[in-house]
Amino acid sequence: MLSHALDGLTVIDFTQIAAGPISTMLMADMGARVIKVEPPGGELGRSLGPGWIGDDSALFHAFNRNKDGVALDLKSPEGVAVARRLIAQADIVVESMRPGVMDRLGLGYAQLAADHPALIYCSISAYGQTGPYADRAGVDGILQADSGLMSLIGTEDSEPCKVQSPVVDVMTGYVAVMGILAKLAQRQRNGQGGHLDVNLLNAALALQQSSLTSYLSDRELPVRAGSAAPYSAPNQAFRTADGWIMVAAYMPDRWRRLCETLGLPEMIDDPRFATSPLRVANRAAMVEALTRVFVTRTTAQWLPVLGAADILCARVATYADVIDHPQVAANGMIAAVPHPTLGMIRMPGFPVCSAEVNAQAARAAPGCGQDTVAVLESLGFGQEEIAALSGRGAIHCAPATITAN
Repeated sequence: MLSHALDGLTVIDFTQIAAGPISTMLMADMGARVIKVEPPGGELGRSLGPGWIGDDSALFHAFNRNKDGVALDLKSPEGVAVARRLIAQADIVVESMRPGVMDRLGLGYAQLAADHPALIYCSISAYGQTGPYADRAGVDGILQADSGLMSLIGTEDSEPCKVQSPVVDVMTGYVAVMGILAKLAQRQRNGQGGHLDVNLLNAALALQQSSLTSYLSDRELPVRAGSAAPYSAPNQAFRTADGWIMVAAYMPDRWRRLCETLGLPEMIDDPRFATSPLRVANRAAMVEALTRVFVTRTTAQWLPVLGAADILCARVATYADVIDHPQVAANGMIAAVPHPTLGMIRMPGFPVCSAEVNAQAARAAPGCGQDTVAVLESLGFGQEEIAALSGRGAIHCAPATITAN
């Protein structure tokens, strides 16, 4: 089962908010033991609301299931020493500090690799570990802007828009996992780990593979066209009597069938609309003609009519629609994750073999320091030593988990 694909691997997670936690959560979903290291007050992602589940943000719960939670003060030499002991028995480290911070703490790749050559160490940053922007911080929205992605979103007369879901963070998390899995395959052959440089800028550019390739070929800046695809038409949302319907009928046969279905046979041979490139060039006239018909029926009425003609279409769904989508249910894509005090927490799950993997989702995101005692005991720390570290502030343990004589 894919949910056990990474059984036996240990990942130490020094990340926060989104991109890094996504990457480590995906590995946890595949069976790796992920130990999330937070500062004693918890990572920043816990406080990013609105959108709350219990005392923590929905964002934190969304990206941290199936992990053990340890709280260390990495500003304390003793906290760093505990971190080094964690890393010594690990296969993978993922960190999202600003470049140079882990080195200053004594936890950088070069400082660890000499004694741990098999360690796979993934650094996630805004712009990369080297180069003129390496020292700059950045988050999803900043990179949506700086990568050009924001220039694609919205309409010609709208203010700059961003994708409201943190797509750059999510993409970066998946890129990190791809790199780590490649390194694991390489390590099986030569026994060596290595350092991976994963950053939001590169991930954001990868999201724009087609549009950037188009610009590099003709130097024509893309026009913000709302829901419309810049390279084909019709391939956009149309207003209906009660909402919107997305239609993709740019293929020659589907364009003909769409015109016939809408009772507009004269558009088939109209020279303005004879090919997809011509329809892109004359998009405004095409949209006006098609919309006059689409607004005569509701979205629910149009869907079976267009479907019967094999025209690609979908309602422009709200989240209320999505969670009741029959195919989402059939795919098992909504995971129900048990929490010890909050009951079952529902969230999007692991997207590959989702019904199989999400059925195994074992634990909700950990409380801050929830597993500090258990993890330290597994490293050989005694109860008195743990209590002393806690008393000096080097570690944080969830209430009622410390025993001292």
